[in-house]
Amino acid sequence: YSFQAPPTIIMFPRQRETSSKGLRRQKRDWVIPPINVPENSRGPFPQMLVSIRSDQDRNISIRYSITGVGADQPPNEVFSIDPVAGKMFVTKPLDRERRSSYHLRAHAVNMNGERVESPIDLYIYVIDMNDNRPEFKNQVYNGSVDEGSKPGTFVMHLAAFDNDDNTTANGMVRYRILSQTPHSPIPNMFTINSETGDIVTVAAGLDREKVSQYSIIVQATDMEGNLNFGLSNTATAIISVTDINDNPPELTSRTFSGEVPENRVNVVVANLTVIDRDQPHSPNWNAVYRIISGDPIGHFTIITDQHTNDGMVTVVKPVDFEQNRAFMLTVVVNNQAPLASGIQSSLQSTSGVTISVVDINEPPYFPTNPKSIRFEEGVPAGTSLTTFSASDPDRFMQQSIRYSKLADPADWLSINNTNGQIITTATLDRESIYVKNNIYEATFLAVDNGFPMASGTGTLQIYLIDVNDNAPSLLPRESQICERINRNAGINITAADADTDPNVGPFVFELPTFPASIRRNWTVSRLNGDYARLSLRTQYLEPGVYEVPVIVTDSGNPPLSNRSIIKVKVCPCDENGDCTLVGAVAAAGLGTGAIIAILICIIILLSMVLVFVLWMKRREKERQTKQLLIDPEDDVRDNILKYDEEGGGEEDQDYDLSQLQQPDSLEHIISKPPGVRRVDERPIIPESQYPIRPVVPHPGDIGDFINEGLRAADNDPTAPPYDSLLVFDYEGSGSTVGSVSSLNSSSTGDQDYDYLNDWGPRFKKLADMYGGGDDE
Repeated sequence: YSFQAPPTIIMFPRQRETSSKGLRRQKRDWVIPPINVPENSRGPFPQMLVSIRSDQDRNISIRYSITGVGADQPPNEVFSIDPVAGKMFVTKPLDRERRSSYHLRAHAVNMNGERVESPIDLYIYVIDMNDNRPEFKNQVYNGSVDEGSKPGTFVMHLAAFDNDDNTTANGMVRYRILSQTPHSPIPNMFTINSETGDIVTVAAGLDREKVSQYSIIVQATDMEGNLNFGLSNTATAIISVTDINDNPPELTSRTFSGEVPENRVNVVVANLTVIDRDQPHSPNWNAVYRIISGDPIGHFTIITDQHTNDGMVTVVKPVDFEQNRAFMLTVVVNNQAPLASGIQSSLQSTSGVTISVVDINEPPYFPTNPKSIRFEEGVPAGTSLTTFSASDPDRFMQQSIRYSKLADPADWLSINNTNGQIITTATLDRESIYVKNNIYEATFLAVDNGFPMASGTGTLQIYLIDVNDNAPSLLPRESQICERINRNAGINITAADADTDPNVGPFVFELPTFPASIRRNWTVSRLNGDYARLSLRTQYLEPGVYEVPVIVTDSGNPPLSNRSIIKVKVCPCDENGDCTLVGAVAAAGLGTGAIIAILICIIILLSMVLVFVLWMKRREKERQTKQLLIDPEDDVRDNILKYDEEGGGEEDQDYDLSQLQQPDSLEHIISKPPGVRRVDERPIIPESQYPIRPVVPHPGDIGDFINEGLRAADNDPTAPPYDSLLVFDYEGSGSTVGSVSSLNSSSTGDQDYDYLNDWGPRFKKLADMYGGGDDE
C-alpha cells in the first residue's frame, strides 16, 4: 500500500499579547485531528505525513523537533522531522499487529534553543490491512457424539483467531465445512455455525456399529467469509461415534450341553457363547448370565470370561448321580448396562443347557461316624462289642465291602473283614494310657471292589465304665516325726486310687494287728473321708527309721484293700518341732562310733592332701634353685639388667666405642700362640659330640643321661657362656685416658670436709667420718 494524500499543514496555536489589564490572552487550543497511516506501506521512504509550522517563522528562525515513542524513544527513528521546514516523515513500514498507535509531541524553538511555542500533541493511528490469515490453535480437534443422536445435537466447538482488527472485516472470521469422510449414511451428517464454530448433527442415522468415526475438514475465512477477498485456513475435526447399548446380547445356540462327574466341584461343565455388536469390553458388551430355572438347590453358577465374553457353567455344589442323573437349565444373558431407550431384548438372549451327571465309584461310608458304645472295663478277650458296617452309595453298582483296622493304639480289637463285627482281643482297661476321658478310640477302613477301588474310614468310640479293679495306695511314702509325743505332731496321710467314683474315697485307714509293736507305738486318727493322721502312741520313741504298715480300703463294691508301708524318721526336735541336724543323722541309723569313724576318715584325708601340697611346693622350690650349667647370678641370657645410673654428663662421653666392637677380621686371633685366646668369642674348633637321648629311655637311664651331658658341656670349649672369666689381652692402641698409676692418695696437708654436711642425708656418713675432726 502507498500513501499519496497531500500533506496536511499543522499550525501551532497562536498566542496574543498581554491586555491593558495585564492579563495574557491565549488563543483556544486547536483540536488536531489524528494522523492515519496505513500499515505495510510500500514507500518510498521516508514518506511525508504532515507539515508543522509556527506563524512566528516570518520574523525569526525556528527549529522543529518531535519526541515520544517512535521518535526519540524505542522504537527509535520510526518518525523524523525536518528541523527547518517542519515536515514530518515516516521512515519505514508500520505493522498494526505490533503497535496500533503512536503519541508524539512537536516542539518549536529559536536558534538559542528557547521555546517559542507550546508543544502540541500528535496522535498517529496505524490503519489495519488484511495481512493475517485466521489461525486454528490445533490442526486436529477431537469430539464425540452418541450413536442414534437426534438432529441438532451439539458435537463440538472449533475456533480460529485472526490477528487483524476484529472490528473490521479484516478480522471477522466465518466457518464452513469443506468435506466429510465417510459419506455414510449421507455426505452431510453435520453442519457448523458460521459465526460461532459449533458443530451439530444435521441428520439422523448415526450408528457406531456401521461408522465409528467421521473426519471433517473445516475452513475459517476472514473478510466475513468472502472467498474472493478473505484469507482462509483449515483444520480437521475428528468426531467419534460413542457406543450406546442398542444391541442386546444373543446366544449363538438355542441349546447347550455338558457333563459333570458326581462329587466334583469348581469344574467347568459347559461353555456358552454369545454375540454382541456393541463396543467390546465395555458395559454395553460385557455379558451377565443367570440361571432362571432347573437348579433350585444352586449346584451351578455361570462365570463370564472377561476376554471372550463366554459363559462358563461351573459346579459349586457336588451333584449325586444316584439322586440326579441330569439337569435341564434355562439361562438368560444380559449386559452390565441396561439397554438403550426403545431397544427391546432379543429372543436369542435365552437358551437351554443340559448337564449330564457321570456316575463314578464313590467310597463306602459309615452311616454313624463316629459310633459310640458303652462297656464295663475288664471285658475279656473274644467278646463281641458291635457290628461297625459301612454302606456303599453306588446303588446301581453291585459291589462288596471289606473291612480292616486302620488305628488301634492298644491292639485290643479286631474286625471281621466281611461283616464288620468288632471283637476284643485283650481285656479292656479303663486305666490304660490309651484311654482318654474314659473313651477308647479305634479307626477302621472300609474298601469296595469297584474300579478304581474306593475306601472310607470310620471311628469307633468305646466308653469304658469303671469297675473297682485298683486297690488304693498310701501317700506319702516317707515322712518324719519328733521322738517325743506332741499334741500337734503327726503325719497327714491319704491314698491314691486309679479308679473313679464311686470306687475311690472315702478311704479307711487302719493299722495291722501284727506285729503288736505297730499298734503299741503308733495310732491312726481319721481327719475326713480322704485324709487321716499317723502319730505316736508312746511318750517317747527312740530315734531311727521305722517302717509303719497301714491298711487302706476304698469305697468300691466290693471294696479293695492294700497294705502299704510308710517310712517314718523319728528324730530329736528343737523348740519349733523341727528335726535337728544331729537328730537327723541319728535318725538315719548311725551310732556314735560310726560318726567318730567318719570324722577320723575325713581328717586323715585332709592331712594327706595337705602333705601332698607341701611336697609339691618343696619340689618346685628345689627345681628353681638347682644349678643347670652356670650359676643363676652369672646367667645373663634371659635376665633384664636394670641400671640405676645412666652415666655422667657430656664430659664422660668422650671415648672411642670402636675398642669395644667385634673385630672385622679374626687373623689376630688365629695367629696367636696356642693357649692364648679371647674366651668371650666362640672358638673356631670342631664342636664336641653330646650323647644322644634314646627315643624310649628307661626311667633309670635319665640320671646317667643328664650327668653325661653335663660333663660334655663342662669340657666343651665351644659351649656358652663365652664371657665367663674374661681375659683381656688386647685393649687397642692410642687411648686418650691417662694411666691409673697417676692416681694416688696423699695424706699431706689438711683437707676440709665440712662441705659434706651440705650435700644431704646421703653424705651424712662421710661427713661424720671426715668432717668431725674438731670434735675429737
